[in-house]
Amino acid sequence: MSMDLDFTAADHAFRDEVRGLIAATFPDHPPREKNAEDEAAWHRALIAKGWAANKWPVKFGGPGWTATQAFIWERETTAANLPPQVGGMGMGMLAPILFAYGSPEQQARFLPDILADRKRWCQGYSEPGAGSDLASLRTAARREGEVYVVEGEKVWTSGAHLADWMFCLVRTATEPKKQAGITFLLIDMTTPGVSVSPIISIDGRHAFNRVTFDGVRVPVENRIGEEGQGWTYAKGLLTHERTGQAYVSLSLNLLAGIRAAATESGLIRETGFASRLMTTEIELRALEMTELRTLWEVAAGDAPGAQSSMLKLKGTELVQRLTELYVEAAGPYAAPWFPATDWPQAPQPVGPAWARLEAARYLEGRAASIAGGTDEIQRNIMAKAVLRI
Repeated sequence: MSMDLDFTAADHAFRDEVRGLIAATFPDHPPREKNAEDEAAWHRALIAKGWAANKWPVKFGGPGWTATQAFIWERETTAANLPPQVGGMGMGMLAPILFAYGSPEQQARFLPDILADRKRWCQGYSEPGAGSDLASLRTAARREGEVYVVEGEKVWTSGAHLADWMFCLVRTATEPKKQAGITFLLIDMTTPGVSVSPIISIDGRHAFNRVTFDGVRVPVENRIGEEGQGWTYAKGLLTHERTGQAYVSLSLNLLAGIRAAATESGLIRETGFASRLMTTEIELRALEMTELRTLWEVAAGDAPGAQSSMLKLKGTELVQRLTELYVEAAGPYAAPWFPATDWPQAPQPVGPAWARLEAARYLEGRAASIAGGTDEIQRNIMAKAVLRI
């Protein structure tokens, strides 16, 4: 079966429909990035349109888009500073696990709240000493009757301070193969014994957290699938997460912004800078086609496999390179300045607002080579699955 990378008339009509929805939702002003009011308005519009669960199977309320439509959707929404999918980790990460491995009772209990964005979820995977080597996790859960008692610690838990629930990997048995004996639990963050403390990142944000479990009692009915099979479930989730970490839409936005800023400042006439920008664009366009080909293969029924690691690795390299070029275009105006600082002598901002935004994005982007599995881990996966080393 061949793949046609050209948009059809139906694809163009769908793109126009997406643009029309954005324009109708925000008639008075362009959507503002990471603005709670605008994101709430966007969620209401998606619910009304039937597009909120745009990556879900039709069986569970998804729209049944083609791979090309999903590709168009992400490009158009990201270009408009809108989240391609509402509902956060619950919508994009837990829901696929519930579709594949959750019981009918669990699906009926959790999916409606995820779709309506009534409950927020966080991911309890990484631990001290078990981040990239996730199978070495030590958070333990012992069964006592109809509950598991959880003891341990998770780190770098994005959004845990805002989450209602956590989907969490715990060790329920010690096996010779460390990937065995891992179980997938859903934990109510209000359960006694759950503690959340902030980790402030280099860009001044409170997005990450340390979560500790001290005798946390989790009902057995909150276990996904079989005991000891959590690694199998999580591995599939990580593969799809990494496919979504090619950062192509974000990188295209960055590329356009860099070109505009460098043109305004005259930096675009510098041969060295222009050459690096053009080389990056060529590589980004190649990654864009690779991502579309992967989406097409997934839509045809194939799992992304090691391709997800290739996309994630190259996407990370490009987004970090683009943020560096953006800072170079901003020049001295890119000096870090965070409006939320408590430092009484904090300098007043000077220069264009985009320069400060991109300075913060540069710092945020340093984590891209760690999030979702380090670059080293991606290379190991590719060596084993592709090169057969």
